[in-house]
Amino acid sequence: MSENSASFKIRLKNNAAEVEACLAGILTDTAQPDEIARPEPLLAAMRHGVLNGGKRLRPFLVMESAALLGGDAQAALRIGAALECVHSYSLVHDDLPAMDDDDLRRGQPTVHIAHGEANAILAGDSLLTLAFDIIAAPETGLQDRQKTELVLALARASGIGGMAGGQALDLAAEGLALDETGITTLQAMKTGALIRFACEAGAIIAGSSDADRRLMRQYGEKIGLAFQLADDLLDLTADAETMGKATGKDAARGKGTLVALHGKDWTEAQLARLVQEAATLLEPFGERADVLNEAARFVANRRS
Repeated sequence: MSENSASFKIRLKNNAAEVEACLAGILTDTAQPDEIARPEPLLAAMRHGVLNGGKRLRPFLVMESAALLGGDAQAALRIGAALECVHSYSLVHDDLPAMDDDDLRRGQPTVHIAHGEANAILAGDSLLTLAFDIIAAPETGLQDRQKTELVLALARASGIGGMAGGQALDLAAEGLALDETGITTLQAMKTGALIRFACEAGAIIAGSSDADRRLMRQYGEKIGLAFQLADDLLDLTADAETMGKATGKDAARGKGTLVALHGKDWTEAQLARLVQEAATLLEPFGERADVLNEAARFVANRRS
């Protein structure tokens, strides 16, 4: 392992611990102003869904993109926590019997297995709502215009034209032979949109120029595609113990992936190309972009 790679993994782990602590501090049993009460069974299901480890890659990208562009670190942490709430809600709902019907997530029972389907649905609903609460709350030290831009960008990335729409396309695609355009559109929505938001959010937090915001958005699109390609490759080659969830399910359900369409060698070549394209985008920042360059390599080469 190179020195840069080892340093990156330490940074990723430390940032994940910060995000976990932030979320734990938000998800206490103390009702906030204008809340009436926080029911314990629902709170327990929410905590199970979001305080369960994981790499916290999306918050990491928010925090590091903001750091690159001079954004406030504490605000970036809270926006990262908000994004993790959206991501976690999507996993809670994706695991439900009506969708992917999974019993295992990050090596633990899924929320509906541990807390029941009704609480899992409500936990997902509440985590999604909480994300926008975190952005708007006075504790998030940003200007109102920045908060509005973040709310709009996250809503567009997570709703009908983004992640939720991508999941709908994914469910409809089972057993269908999607072409490359169909697969790419589905994956850009279901997986790529939140990763794109994570990188663009850093620019919003920093109050960056439109040009830098577009650049970070493009970087996010590159690594979002790389993330999904790597995920599909792992679904084909990794085991459930390594992944902490069931594998081989795409092929079993007849889901089209670019890996299935083009093969392992093509996929690995595409991953290398995307890493290089991401690095080219970040060239104007010089060595200051080392962490995000390493993030692109990590996404493409991950093993779980």
